[in-house]
Amino acid sequence: MFERAIARHEVREIEQRHTMDGPRQDAAVDEEEDIVIIYNRVPKTASTSFTNIAYDLCAKNRYHVLHINTTKNNPVMSLQDQVRFVKNITTWNEMKPGFYHGHISYLDFAKFGVKKKPIYINVIRDPIERLVSYYYFLRFGDDYRPGLRRRKQGDKKTFDECVAEGGSDCAPEKLWLQIPFFCGHSSECWNVGSRWAMDQAKYNLINEYFLVGVTEELEDFIMLLEAALPRFFRGATDLYRTVGKKSHLRKTTEKKLPTKQTIAKLQQSDIWKMENEFYEFALEQFQFIRAHAVREKDGDLYILAQNFFYEKIYPKSN
Repeated sequence: MFERAIARHEVREIEQRHTMDGPRQDAAVDEEEDIVIIYNRVPKTASTSFTNIAYDLCAKNRYHVLHINTTKNNPVMSLQDQVRFVKNITTWNEMKPGFYHGHISYLDFAKFGVKKKPIYINVIRDPIERLVSYYYFLRFGDDYRPGLRRRKQGDKKTFDECVAEGGSDCAPEKLWLQIPFFCGHSSECWNVGSRWAMDQAKYNLINEYFLVGVTEELEDFIMLLEAALPRFFRGATDLYRTVGKKSHLRKTTEKKLPTKQTIAKLQQSDIWKMENEFYEFALEQFQFIRAHAVREKDGDLYILAQNFFYEKIYPKSN
């Protein structure tokens, strides 16, 4: 309750500041300012590391960053909350340009009659590496907030031991997360092992997401965002290279890499096969986009300059 009161106070302060600065032309917000990005971040995919880049740049690049805090981190919103959320995102002009981030599954704004949809971005990770990271995070936390007590604190069992004993926290069903996050708010999305859910997640990734990166190539993801969306990400690549790799990267404490036997056991699961297929699909798409946007020279990547122009323009002006 105290955190919510502080958040409401901060919102009122921002709105008052906008009012004091003079009335905004809400009816016709400048096209460059009328941009909303939603980063519906998947847990343990370097999401905090990337979000911190957005926070560091927001004052300099003049946009707002807002965290979507759902009760108990539930990624599925009620129907009435979906309506409220869509209305907030699309009509809250004081928060535009806006960068919203939170652990929520994809929401199709078109279903609500919205004319201009937000820009979706995301990052995904090798499914077993993500699960291992989450397993130890629940027990030992990380170096971002080391003093915070975690839900499974006190449980010293390793991931290998958990898999060997058939524990619930390391069961193949726990791998089922990235697919439903991209699939969305349909009930079938959350049916573990649903082929329909995976197909829908792939469709959304291609058709509804501006860019989806991978944790293992986070710097390249940031570079592409800066080239394509400089309004938000101007300076992000240099910031990540000079500061981010050291200060932003959040490291799970006490994490022990699983053995080959543990990995092989998980890879026998149909759930892993589907989550891994989705991950490989996303990786291939990301690498395709990168291949057409950058060139490598002396081991470094460089963004390509504009590679098209207009000609044969008729009728000729006098």
